[in-house]
Amino acid sequence: MADRQLRRAVFLDRDGTICEEVGYLNHISRLHIYPFAPAAIRRLNDAGFPVVVVTNQSGAGRGFFPESLIAEVHDRIRRELTVSGAHIDAFYACPHRSEDGCDCRKPRIGMLERAASEHSIALPGSWVVGDRQADVGLAHNAGARSIFVLTGYGRGEYEWHSREWPYPPDFVAEDLGAAVDTILSHEAGGRNANEPVHRPAMTPGDAR
Repeated sequence: MADRQLRRAVFLDRDGTICEEVGYLNHISRLHIYPFAPAAIRRLNDAGFPVVVVTNQSGAGRGFFPESLIAEVHDRIRRELTVSGAHIDAFYACPHRSEDGCDCRKPRIGMLERAASEHSIALPGSWVVGDRQADVGLAHNAGARSIFVLTGYGRGEYEWHSREWPYPPDFVAEDLGAAVDTILSHEAGGRNANEPVHRPAMTPGDAR
């Protein structure tokens, strides 16, 4: 990988960020992609970012659904995005439970390290977008920037629990479309790719 030019990527959570949060997505019929997601992802594609999905799917490890369903869902997402001219460069899923002690369950960075190795990605300066505190922790642990979205579990987690988090997200956005606005605006501003960002998070009252 040292001989290849490293690129910065945008890592997206799946449930609650790209598609509706339904608890455990245990059947393909429960997959509903947010209407704003395809256009947002296409904008990242057009800007030249590798777009990578990283998702915890412990329902497979808990026996709530077969691991094959994860691949089926990702195939459906690929097909639906293609209709809108958008694409995901890679999907990574952790099927383990928290008690399994794997290195891939967010906020551990195993999925990001694998993506970095397989797709020539530089984690510092990359972005992580998601609706759970684990996504903020993932970005922190990888040296990436975090955008916390208020879709899915986001609004409730942010309003009720963000004061207890060990560190705030770098940015907070209403949804994936707004998160992409933030990314592209930040990049257009010419900030150094490796310059840390420490924006004060919104207060719970601001999130309403």
